Amino acid sequence: MNIEAPEELLSFAAEPAAAPHDAAAKPWKILVVDDEEEVHRVTRLALGDILVHGRPLQFIDAYSGRESVEIMRHQPDIAMVLMDVVMETEHAGLDAVQAIRHELQNRFVRIVLRTGQPGQAPEHEVVRRFDINDYKEKTELTTTKLYTLLHTGLSLHRELVAMDQARLGLEQVITASASMFEEQSLEKLQHGLLQQLAALLYARRDAVIVSTGVTAAYTDGSLRIVAGTGSYLGTEGRMADEVLPPEAMSHIERAFMDGMMVVGEHHFAVHFSTRAGSKHVVYLSSESRFEPSDVRLVQLFCRNVTIAFENLALNEEIRRSQRQLILLLSSAIEERSPELRNHVQRVSHYAMLMGRLLGLSGDSIDALGVAAAMHDLGKIAVPDAVLNKPGALSDEERRVMESHVTRGKAMLQGQAGALLRQSELTVAQHHEHWDGGGYPMGLQGEESDLFARITAVADVFDALSSSRCYKEAWSIGEVADYFRRQRGKQFEPRLVDLFLDNLELFLEIRQRYSAPAA
Repeated sequence: MNIEAPEELLSFAAEPAAAPHDAAAKPWKILVVDDEEEVHRVTRLALGDILVHGRPLQFIDAYSGRESVEIMRHQPDIAMVLMDVVMETEHAGLDAVQAIRHELQNRFVRIVLRTGQPGQAPEHEVVRRFDINDYKEKTELTTTKLYTLLHTGLSLHRELVAMDQARLGLEQVITASASMFEEQSLEKLQHGLLQQLAALLYARRDAVIVSTGVTAAYTDGSLRIVAGTGSYLGTEGRMADEVLPPEAMSHIERAFMDGMMVVGEHHFAVHFSTRAGSKHVVYLSSESRFEPSDVRLVQLFCRNVTIAFENLALNEEIRRSQRQLILLLSSAIEERSPELRNHVQRVSHYAMLMGRLLGLSGDSIDALGVAAAMHDLGKIAVPDAVLNKPGALSDEERRVMESHVTRGKAMLQGQAGALLRQSELTVAQHHEHWDGGGYPMGLQGEESDLFARITAVADVFDALSSSRCYKEAWSIGEVADYFRRQRGKQFEPRLVDLFLDNLELFLEIRQRYSAPAA
């Protein structure tokens, strides 16, 4: 991993000064609360053209304490309030501050109390009871002092918001670390780290992690967004050049090609990679200028991201290898009988479709597909003379055929790994019936595992609609009638309803994975 930045980048000589990609910096919202119109006019005249931390001011007017509370209720991102004390009542401003802090629970907005009637509310009492930045007589507030108050208050507001964003990001990182192997834990980790970094750098939360994929090399410019915050939230999975402006893409491509950090006044793009071959660039734009001192923080961030990616990639590789072995074993069963060609694939895809129709999670659907593919594992121990017999089976032969359930269960019993444990349940129970009339245990209703009940529907549909050495394929109408008759008997009613209501989707899978002609 190369995340060192050359000296010319640290001094910003290699990158020309550039505005953020969204052109205008987001203004600070300042709420002016006073019942005298002249105060509003003078405040605008004194402060209207200044910039604080490179951002302009946006003034919002309120003429009573009650009005100010309502404005704060709908615009909690207001950064500072210049509040008169005496308006509709002698303590209207104090009442409004009380409501903002306690009713609205807004602890970020900075408040300066202004009064034209000294002594109306003693300064030490106000400071003791309320979280305010200052308490001034209106005659004290010259243009210079107003600017000083504003700069100090907005700096503190920025610090408080950044600390809160860092806290939220840290919570996401901790959550992701604790659930490293759960669904979307990598996504949570990526978003949390982006959010934390943006907050620590006082940057707008417009940040993305762009990736070439798990094993792809950067050769054709096919870059995808894998995580985004701010205005890039929700762009995950899209091509980077469809979302990001050309300037951002040029920085990202340079970071990919050179394998280093690209730092400018209002952006950075840093490259990192893992031993598994995945290559990524973190890109972040800021409304304020990045300083050379920020580089060390960015380097630390990318080292931590790399460690997290390594851990998750290793876990995913173990799961992927386990899935591959299971599917290879299932395919070996198909090879023993030409008529079963593609049966495993179809049953697996039917089951996954049923899982999606039921609203199962992505990881659950993936596990269901693997477990369904394993349903006939025990047939590996059934003799060819029984497995491929063209006529009806004798009672003894039927017992041998039905033993594939217990034999498959025995093969998987005691195996480590969630996929294998789930597959064991599916193999052992996919011939149980909803009414208790199945085998080998006579389980009834939800006593059998959901994946096994789903696999039963998928397996029977494929068996009835396919030709076998002992029968011709049934018509789709005959298959549908069979499921209607067996609703609540052999099969769970809601699964039959889902199957029949979405029959055309199952037929599409059947067509896609139809067995090749002999």
